[in-house]
Amino acid sequence: MKDYHINVFYSEQDKCYVADIPDLQYCSALGQSPDKAVREVMKAKKAWLESARREGLPIPAPKYRPSVYDEKKKIVRKR
Repeated sequence: MKDYHINVFYSEQDKCYVADIPDLQYCSALGQSPDKAVREVMKAKKAWLESARREGLPIPAPKYRPSVYDEKKKIVRKR
């Protein structure tokens, strides 16, 4: 089963790392390290999915992949 892609980047404006899940609208989290941001966005993902199920809202299938992702080989090609 595919899982949702997570973007992680440093925000100068927020002075911390941001992790977001593009397929889940508004699902993002902050952390003082990339690992912390990912841990927090995993909590946000769980809450997002639970809320959608509870409210009977559609849950999108994981679709987003970065442009360097090779779907057949399941690897990220080096640039």
